[in-house]
Amino acid sequence: MARWGAAGFLATLAALGGVQLSAQAIAGHNSNAPVSYAADRIELQDRQNRVVLSGNVQITQAGLSLNAARTIVNYSDAGSLKIQRIMATGGVDVSRGNERARGDTAVYDFNRRIITMAGNVRLNRGGDTLNGGRLVIDLASGVSSVDGKASGSSSVTGQTSTSGGRVSGTFSVPQN
Repeated sequence: MARWGAAGFLATLAALGGVQLSAQAIAGHNSNAPVSYAADRIELQDRQNRVVLSGNVQITQAGLSLNAARTIVNYSDAGSLKIQRIMATGGVDVSRGNERARGDTAVYDFNRRIITMAGNVRLNRGGDTLNGGRLVIDLASGVSSVDGKASGSSSVTGQTSTSGGRVSGTFSVPQN
């Protein structure tokens, strides 16, 4: 009986290791690569140094894809334009390779190289899923963390979540 329990524990550790490897694959993302976009409408707010994209927004950067209903792109203009952050709302979907994250809102902070998603977050990788209130992906270190509630030090707070304040998920276990 103890052997079966140990085997189950090791299988769970192997599945969790697969999720960590997934985060490490994102670590190689080039945040300095060009950003392409498409939307139904664009509004340049030059005095505020921002661009508002709305309607079927699609943003891509070096294999990373972000889709949302609306985004605000903040930039600095010191001789050349440099994106500072992208805030996306309305059914946000971020994907790269076989990994996909969904949530109500997302903030991609280019300076800190961090993507924060909040509200009904769901992370899929192959057959594995994680559900929670907030997901933080550190592109520099490759570490991702999921919290049960959408709160914390990010600017995306106050979102309600169906996770019940807990992180849940399913890991697929290889069959012998």
